[in-house]
Amino acid sequence: MDKSLGNIRKWIGIQNSSISNTALITYMIFIFTLVSMGFLSIIYNEFLLLFLPFAILLVYQTVLDFRKVFYLLLISIPLSTEFYFSSSLMTDLPTEPLIVGLMIVYLIYTLGNGKSIDKKFLSHPITLIILIHLIWIIFTTVFSQLFIVSLKFLLAKIWYIIVFFFLAGGILKKEKDFKIMFWLIFIPFFLVLCFTMLKHAMIGFSFADVNSVMMPFFRNHVVYAAITAVFIPFIIVATTWYNWRSIIKWFLIFNVFFFLAVVYFSYTRTAYIALAIAFGAYFVIRWKLVKWVLLAASILLVFGTYHILNHNKYLDYAPDFEKAVSHKNFDNLVSATAKGQDVSTMERVYRWVAGYHMSKKDIWTGHGPGNFYNFYKKYTVTSFETYVSDNPERSGIHCYYLMMLTDQGIPGALIFIFFTFFVLIYGEKVYHECSSPTRKHMIMGVLICQIIIDAFLIINDMVETDKIGSFFFINLAILINFDLIERNKKSLNNENSRSSN
Repeated sequence: MDKSLGNIRKWIGIQNSSISNTALITYMIFIFTLVSMGFLSIIYNEFLLLFLPFAILLVYQTVLDFRKVFYLLLISIPLSTEFYFSSSLMTDLPTEPLIVGLMIVYLIYTLGNGKSIDKKFLSHPITLIILIHLIWIIFTTVFSQLFIVSLKFLLAKIWYIIVFFFLAGGILKKEKDFKIMFWLIFIPFFLVLCFTMLKHAMIGFSFADVNSVMMPFFRNHVVYAAITAVFIPFIIVATTWYNWRSIIKWFLIFNVFFFLAVVYFSYTRTAYIALAIAFGAYFVIRWKLVKWVLLAASILLVFGTYHILNHNKYLDYAPDFEKAVSHKNFDNLVSATAKGQDVSTMERVYRWVAGYHMSKKDIWTGHGPGNFYNFYKKYTVTSFETYVSDNPERSGIHCYYLMMLTDQGIPGALIFIFFTFFVLIYGEKVYHECSSPTRKHMIMGVLICQIIIDAFLIINDMVETDKIGSFFFINLAILINFDLIERNKKSLNNENSRSSN
């Protein structure tokens, strides 16, 4: 065997190389597989076979060192595209296969290296609330009215939590890891936005055609605006890493305005509001007002809900079917929204009204995770109907908090709302207790990013998407790790002070 490998080394001119025999054999197998698949793809006219050797290589690398594959996943987030196998079966490529593969490898790794798992991370309050949230999803799945649909939702939730929370928590531990994550996502994201903005500019930044220019990287202009808005706080944080003489700093400052321009030309009203909320949230966190603002928002929500539901007053806001239409001019859209004549807004209201009636049917366990679409039509109120209410794209309720209520009952909704509030309150505490200016900026970026996502969830349901769900859970993992750094420093300082005394 060694003699044969020696002859091969001599033949390809690497006899004095430091390349190991194992690496050489792996390389030979890869080349043989690649050539073989090339011939087979020509013979059977199936060019997907060409990707098989790379898939095998990726599996090998995942087993060898899943950290690098996780980095590949981060690079893929802005580049991912939806691929439809059929009208009812789709996946995000290449992110979803990477997520599932990383989940499997990480679970195997955890079983074999249980002692290496950070127990403090597992016992952190945020982790415990996430696990309670997951346990309730499992419980409501068992009692689901369509078990298979809920099981699919549960599996998606599990692999997002495992990969973007637990696995990310084991990798993104320090400031340098945050910086690596930033650049891995930012570089491909910047290139994708340049490509999309160029396409949009070529048609005069048309509002009517805004969704068409998003392809193939974004499903629609809402997802496009959401991930762009979500990433802006990280770019602002990154500008603090460099001095004013640095070209990189000026490039990042330029990108703050470039990303804002992208959001502007996405013509997404939610993104505008979310960024305005984020701007105010910065001062709320700095001035330690999170609890009071959340309390005020909760009181307004309770009284607003009571007002709208008392004596079925919500029926007074039913739209005029003939006037609730789509608009090809953005100024007209804004005006129509204020008058309740925008079809997109009123279709949301149509589904929210159905969700309200749906929630009264099964108040404890709901209809089952992921089941809103399958049941909502019999709970709709015809006076809120719009001309797109047939819902051929099979989209959801467009409010994540209300989706929790309809699909997982009152306990599920309360768990998620408590979780949302707790993260912001606890995050404010971590921010003010942080001793490192660099880490403090990162914590603020994470919290603002999370607030932007929370704002989008009011009229969208995006946590189970790779573009937004990834940031949702990564933010939490980073927040916990930075909190643990501060805790460890405090306990070390306390020990040193005791020993000195």
